[in-house]
Amino acid sequence: MQPWLRVSLLLCVFGFFRELRVSEPFVTEFLSGEWRDIEPEQLNRDVYPIGTYSQVALLVFMFLLTDVLRYKSIIVFSACLGIVIWSLLLWTESLAALQVVQVLYGAYMASEVAYYTYIYAKISREKYQQVTGNTRAAILLGRFLSGVISQVLVSTGAMNVRDLNYITLGTQAVSLLWSFLLPPVKTSVYFYARDEDTKPTDGMVACDPVPTPQQKEQEQKAQDQLELHGDNGLDASPKVSPDRTTPNNEPNESVENGTATAKTIDALPKARFSASRAVRLLWKHLISAYRQLPVVQWSLWWALAMAGFIQVQVYVQLLWHEIDQQQGTLFNGGAEALLTLLGAMSALAAGYIANRIFEQWALWILTVCSGLQGGLIFYSGFATNIWVAYVLYILFGTLYLFMVTMASAIVAKYLEEDSFGLIFGINMFVAVGVQALLTLATISECGLMLDPRDQFKVYGGYFLVLSIIYLIAAIAASAARVWQLRREPQAASTNVRVEGSVATAERCEPATVSG
Repeated sequence: MQPWLRVSLLLCVFGFFRELRVSEPFVTEFLSGEWRDIEPEQLNRDVYPIGTYSQVALLVFMFLLTDVLRYKSIIVFSACLGIVIWSLLLWTESLAALQVVQVLYGAYMASEVAYYTYIYAKISREKYQQVTGNTRAAILLGRFLSGVISQVLVSTGAMNVRDLNYITLGTQAVSLLWSFLLPPVKTSVYFYARDEDTKPTDGMVACDPVPTPQQKEQEQKAQDQLELHGDNGLDASPKVSPDRTTPNNEPNESVENGTATAKTIDALPKARFSASRAVRLLWKHLISAYRQLPVVQWSLWWALAMAGFIQVQVYVQLLWHEIDQQQGTLFNGGAEALLTLLGAMSALAAGYIANRIFEQWALWILTVCSGLQGGLIFYSGFATNIWVAYVLYILFGTLYLFMVTMASAIVAKYLEEDSFGLIFGINMFVAVGVQALLTLATISECGLMLDPRDQFKVYGGYFLVLSIIYLIAAIAASAARVWQLRREPQAASTNVRVEGSVATAERCEPATVSG
């Protein structure tokens, strides 16, 4: 097996077990059930908001700490947090313990950045698209099976909603054990990046095939052209393509067979910690990204829409509980599973749609999609049938997952190869920050203190306001484009008249002189 594929599969298995949290689709039913003396109103006001505040407080710190500690330590730490969280959920009953759980859960979600960025520090750039698809598929598969398994177990009566937490605790323990198998990372994007003049541009993982003696001359030429390698500096030898042959036209056997050693890593100096270099590189990536209008347009929508989506996900079970207070129909797991499946299909479909269409009509598309999302969520606040509420939630989530896939693809196209993790982190931080503001405004005692139905009316209004903002921008951009098109013919005709006048003057000038 190729080294990059082995590392990718190791990480995907970890991500799968981390996301296999079968208790989450029914967490509200469990926390407000017979096992705790807690009402849904307390969950709404005193429990769930703490997780949001914890995540926004820790997100930037966790992003920087991930880069400083070089990924694996944070991955192991997040798995340990998972075990602690579900242990507390199972064997504590007080409100204070539940609030501690929310603080830890905020850290657990903030540490997710290590999972998403580890692979880019360990794998060569030409494999980014493949490993991104693999890691994303592992996440979606874990979420899908979580919904299916939980729904089957609850619907058949094989387990109650509390017992589902034992399965989640077990999967978190497996993810912890598996995390120790992940190979360590020698470099990072910012704090442990190699110097620009010593980092290759196209390396594989640290255990790449050793070049044959016949290739040394070619490798020496490649070493003379080393450039910035960003978040992958683990390979000391230039990449050898699988179809490369020796001067005797014999295939490179070590490449075709995938055999590998770590010997060539000694050819480059070890990456050393440098805060000043990290600051310079961070600033460079920020300026390079946000001076481009498409990045600003799509990143702004990405962050604001993510804030609304996360807020809806956190509180939608409280809405379902209020709509169906008798708990006669519990299809929470099925709804989450169906949303994950349709979201994966929509994300896959987004990959086959031409980005230029979305870029050309970006503002109008974002206006329409935000309006549709707002309408679906706003109507959810009036729904009296639980099945209608499920359908509205699934449609809303599917549309979001489709659009966020397009947004990430378009934004990534304009970024430097090493800066996608930074921009993703910034978008995530803005999203969680806006989510915290929404929580303060709608739920906290210093805010409106709304019940779940009124909350969802506000969330729907939030997306409608987002739609209006992009509508105004779309109208302004279209008007500017029309004005520019009208001015171009006038400018062209003016240039023709000026050129004609100059030509006439040039023809008349000799006659005037001779006269």
